[in-house]
Amino acid sequence: RTGVGVFDVSHMGDIRLSGAQALEAVQHISMNDASRLAIGQAQYSALLYPQGTFVDDVIVHRLGDKEYLLVINAGTREKDFNWVRDNTRQFNCRVENLSDDFTQIAIQGPRGVDLLQKVTDADLSGVKFYWVTHGTVCGLKDILIARTGYTGEDGFEIYVPSDEATSAMVWNKVLEAGKEFGVLPCGLGARNTLRLESKLPLYGHEISDTINVWEAGLDRFCKMEKPKFVGRDALEKAKSEGIKRTLVGLEMVERGIARDGYKVLDEGGREIGYVTSGSYAPFLKKNIALAYVPPELAGLGATLKVEIRGQGVKAQVAPTPFYRRPKKAKH
Repeated sequence: RTGVGVFDVSHMGDIRLSGAQALEAVQHISMNDASRLAIGQAQYSALLYPQGTFVDDVIVHRLGDKEYLLVINAGTREKDFNWVRDNTRQFNCRVENLSDDFTQIAIQGPRGVDLLQKVTDADLSGVKFYWVTHGTVCGLKDILIARTGYTGEDGFEIYVPSDEATSAMVWNKVLEAGKEFGVLPCGLGARNTLRLESKLPLYGHEISDTINVWEAGLDRFCKMEKPKFVGRDALEKAKSEGIKRTLVGLEMVERGIARDGYKVLDEGGREIGYVTSGSYAPFLKKNIALAYVPPELAGLGATLKVEIRGQGVKAQVAPTPFYRRPKKAKH
């Protein structure tokens, strides 16, 4: 949040779609509008089942005129690749699973740009958030550098060849270059609390094959005005019917940590929902959680309870994201 951390996220997956109908294929399988992407631009999106629930959330990078890269979650790599391949067969495009070809290293935090600039010849000052560039990194030519991340902070993700010698060399050089900024290697536990503070969804928690886009509150990334895409018809129907549950932020009022799967109760002790993610948030020094509850109990400041070891522990519906990165002063 104040310095820089480096994360080994080599387990993330990468799927490349290329060829004459690559855009049509991406448009068909994803809910955001990839036709708006300039070359070098990225967007947050999701792959949906016909019923409007989530296969996975993805970042779509437009790398070339007819070339797109989907960055997918680690735990769903095989499932996602098979789903993308099966749902793009009617298009004239090539679908390749590059997951084992690249190691993704995330350099996150306000000093991330200073650290990465020390080991690359690419001018990072011109790369806006959710844009990509290519450059030499740690002596390796033509490395994909994306100004993206999963921490709610400014930062970059670099894609280096995944053979162990190369990726270990880059990891070590990045840590060495970051010493003057107080760099720390960070684990996935830290990445999880950072994404929770920023209300970034995690597959299997806030989004899954039983949760739809409206329930998850991801409306702004779902472009219903786009021509037909997988899941669109079901979403149209779900929108007209209204949602039965919605994702809210909870702040624990009484002592206790709300863990995923814990029951959420109303003030009378009736079970009304469940926690999707919860943790102590070290930067905010609070116990926070995300939970699904009925819309009528989702108002800011509403008092609810989380069942922890058989006891109803008081919590309050809080504004989300819990953390927003400070706006940079304009020079």
